[in-house]
Amino acid sequence: MRIISICPSNTELLAYLDCLHLLVGIDDYSDWPEHIQVLPKLGPDLSIRMDDLEKLNPDLVLASLSVPGMEKNIEELDKRKIPYIVLNPQNFDDISNDLIYVARSIGCEEVGIKKAKLFLETINQYKKIANTIDNCPTLYWEWWPKPVFTPGNTNWLTLLSEYAGAKNIFSSIEKASIQTDWDDVRRRNPDYICLAWVGVSHEKVNPELVKKRPHWNGLTAVKNNRILVLEESLFCRPSPRLINGMDKLANILHPTYYNHIKIDSFLNE
Repeated sequence: MRIISICPSNTELLAYLDCLHLLVGIDDYSDWPEHIQVLPKLGPDLSIRMDDLEKLNPDLVLASLSVPGMEKNIEELDKRKIPYIVLNPQNFDDISNDLIYVARSIGCEEVGIKKAKLFLETINQYKKIANTIDNCPTLYWEWWPKPVFTPGNTNWLTLLSEYAGAKNIFSSIEKASIQTDWDDVRRRNPDYICLAWVGVSHEKVNPELVKKRPHWNGLTAVKNNRILVLEESLFCRPSPRLINGMDKLANILHPTYYNHIKIDSFLNE
């Protein structure tokens, strides 16, 4: 089959399924594993060049509604009668199910079942340890600083926080994404601030800017210098690489609890 992925999380699903050899094109933000960079790039995930995509003659295009605005690409695929499937994962179970769905769609369902099982078994190792931890700090996740966007209860980062032995301060709000403001965050007074700005490499995120926000110098996280700059690619994409993000966060918060867990070496490439 000739497959095109038009968002990074779908590309990473294919990688976890050992099916990257089927890829003939990717979006500009698909950056892992590194060796796929030789493939034709078709533009940012929200502005795919459909003429170029069509010229690659795909048997299947992988789209995802986890990327807001992807509907425009899906409408164009429909119009051109290009075969596609749409994923919309919000949690770990969704990712597991998507592994099976994608594998079935490309003719390797048994591989998908095996990989989905491995994925959930790894996740459950963190869950079991988290259940033994009493001192769970609170986290504020920041996807974007102004206007402020943060994940709510139905986003994977709430469970990721829980399984890493912590709690998302916005977990009581039944939304995947919440627009709030700096005063609301200040009132909730998190123990840690986790900066994972969408579309910005972590090297370019300056935690010192957070300390200058009005009245934030009194926040527990700021006073204790607990501002974490985290890789968007490990926390903001609903793919198996969330395991890497969870492992990193868990070992920052509770290193003696989680340091024995072994991650699939493939995820660390």
